[in-house]
Amino acid sequence: MRLGGSVEWELGAAGLVVGMLIAVVTAPVGVSGAVFLLPVQLSVFAVPNPAVTPTNLLYNIVAGPGALLRYRRDGALRGPLVRLLVLGTLPGVVVGAVVRVFVLPGPHVFRLLVAALMLPLGLWLVFRTVRPGVPREGRRTPPPRTITGLALAVGMVGGIYGIGGGSILGPVLVGRGIPVAKVAPAALASTFATSLVGASTFALLSLSRTGSIAPDWFLGLSCGLGGLVGGYLGARLQPRLPETLLRLLLGALATSLGALYAMETVAALGGR
Repeated sequence: MRLGGSVEWELGAAGLVVGMLIAVVTAPVGVSGAVFLLPVQLSVFAVPNPAVTPTNLLYNIVAGPGALLRYRRDGALRGPLVRLLVLGTLPGVVVGAVVRVFVLPGPHVFRLLVAALMLPLGLWLVFRTVRPGVPREGRRTPPPRTITGLALAVGMVGGIYGIGGGSILGPVLVGRGIPVAKVAPAALASTFATSLVGASTFALLSLSRTGSIAPDWFLGLSCGLGGLVGGYLGARLQPRLPETLLRLLLGALATSLGALYAMETVAALGGR
């Protein structure tokens, strides 16, 4: 259904603000704001399923270049980790997009998947912040084949969820002993590349299938532009804010959103 011009522009302005606010919070810790944008799309903007996923990928495409340009200027995108992650996540996100359209189009299953991903991510962030553990300088870095295989699996999940995969890969790789300074730029590069491929896949699938599986271009671009500005502001604020506060805030937000969608899914299934 086509919205009126004034209503569409109001939604665009709201998307700009939401994208900016989310990115201000997430950018300082190197996590894609798309993780938290998806529930807002479902609950606030009422983006139809499964169009929320490619719209989320579109957000990553528009919001991501600011951080990547900064990392590129610092030379942080030249390491082998970037190539390994992109090599695995690119085919994974295509498979995930196909699964999202043909296997998991229903809102109940999709919201349960959101809850299953958000809850562990939030709890992990809180736990690792409160109890960071003992440093393991001697821990081995996973072999390249393991990293690429993990990236393939995460890329599939990212294609279904619409987060590009880097937001999941980052915590996993840091937990395996790879320094954050190496993981952050590689994960963001992977998120950007897979978002490009994932959004293009959804757009192609929309040509041969009825229903709303193409991105909401106007809303995705509006949120992405807000994320571009918010990411820049978040990067500027990062040195001035305690890292512990930011990590706890992200963990609490992810946990609460995951719990909310889990309860909504259970309630919806129980009301049948």
